[in-house]
Amino acid sequence: MIVWKLVIVAVVLLLPLAAGAAPAGKVIIAQGVDPTTLDMANQSESPASNVGRHIFDTLYERDQNLKIVPNLATEMPKFVPPSAWEVKLRKGVKFHNGEEFNADSAKFSLERLAQGQGKLRGAAFFAPLDRVEIVDPYTIRVHTKKPWPTFVPVMTFPQSGMLPPKESAGKETADLSKKPIGTGPYKFVRWSKDEEIVLEANNAYWRGAPQIKTVVFRPIPDDAVRVAALQNSEIDLAVNIPPHLGAIIDKHPKLFLSTAPSIRTIQLMIYSHQMDAQHKATGPYNGPTADKRVRQAIAYAIDADELIKTVLDGKGVRVATMLPSMHFGFDPKLQPIKLDVAKSKKLLAEAGFASGIEITLHGPRGRYVRDAEVAEAVAGQLTKAGIKTTLRTYDFVTYLNNMVYVHKAGPVWLIGWGTGTMDAETVYVPLFRSPGIFVNWLNEDFNRMLDEAQTIMDDKKRLEQYHRINRLWVEEMPAVPLYQQIDLYGVAKRLNWKARSDEVLQAYSMSLKDGK
Repeated sequence: MIVWKLVIVAVVLLLPLAAGAAPAGKVIIAQGVDPTTLDMANQSESPASNVGRHIFDTLYERDQNLKIVPNLATEMPKFVPPSAWEVKLRKGVKFHNGEEFNADSAKFSLERLAQGQGKLRGAAFFAPLDRVEIVDPYTIRVHTKKPWPTFVPVMTFPQSGMLPPKESAGKETADLSKKPIGTGPYKFVRWSKDEEIVLEANNAYWRGAPQIKTVVFRPIPDDAVRVAALQNSEIDLAVNIPPHLGAIIDKHPKLFLSTAPSIRTIQLMIYSHQMDAQHKATGPYNGPTADKRVRQAIAYAIDADELIKTVLDGKGVRVATMLPSMHFGFDPKLQPIKLDVAKSKKLLAEAGFASGIEITLHGPRGRYVRDAEVAEAVAGQLTKAGIKTTLRTYDFVTYLNNMVYVHKAGPVWLIGWGTGTMDAETVYVPLFRSPGIFVNWLNEDFNRMLDEAQTIMDDKKRLEQYHRINRLWVEEMPAVPLYQQIDLYGVAKRLNWKARSDEVLQAYSMSLKDGK
């Protein structure tokens, strides 16, 4: 029997927000960075996902309360032992180009992910997918390579946004990114790189037309510039408000702060192995971090409590692993590592580096709350503890494409990770199970334990397995978790909107108080 502890299922039909009302007005949303792509299957970042959720629908989604509900499916799926899920599809839905959504669409979209392993950057989440069987024009049976307990929450990921097969077949990812076509509440108009993405309301949307006619996404990496744009009414919603600027927004007559504890954690990823172009290990990393004692020394040299207090003005929560308390797999018995410089130096000496080491820390600018400032503070703490650290920061797209995705961000790189499943599987698999585009660590015991966890359909046994995995992960230290982010958004008072813990921005759930 499957017990879904975190996935509260509800069979509901989501009604239009404003039946009969013609879309009107414009909302401008400022994210820190531009997307790398608008091909949802070829990305693993929130900025792209937030744009994509407007254009594409998935089979399932999380509602405003983060409960999983049907979307292009009409009901929750039926598990067909030993390893298949039967899904009923919604009738009468059309893509923006007029193609009909049906079983052919679902088969094409999901099998593209199944066949895109190692090719599409967002496909790793869907590695258990095998094939899709068409039962009838509006029923599919999704076969997986093994039992897959997180099938339902993973199907809420925008990477599984449904594509029109006639339009999309045979096209490269770059082509799909230039002209994204889905069934979603907004249609793509244009993308001026590093300037704006413009979307227009889909008046024929199956739930009813959105209330807001035009949605514009603008990348504004600089915190102060983003806040100034809010103050000047140039934008309506801004992500990643730095805590020290929150008071300015809170006191502004036309603005308000909306906050939520995030599903995202911020951490330092550490190279222990070098990977080739196919993301497979070619041997130990050519540097001191190949030794786990050095990785542990880095962890003990960092005072994350001080980071939260000084850089984030208290807006962060310490974590022992990359699993916040809301995640399946969280173990309350594990405690975060505390600063211990003496222990750090002892570990370095045991590893043969009594005189200290020199490393480079790579990080993004403008993607996460005060990311560059956090990285700078970390570099200072490490240097003070005898780990001389050089910091290099990059714009996010460059960081991902030229450093992270091609395994050139070693030996240490900063990343934030939030997963909409709120489940350990989609933390550990994409980031630490080799081979993988983000992975720079190879541990066969970890891989085996993780593979076992992915087939356990009993939640109690699966939780016990992830607790074992947590302990191995902490011992081997392939990453140093710093804190769980608390998200702060600046919002114009003319906009009805409330922050969600999963960082989703969706204009379909927004409305304008003046209607324009």
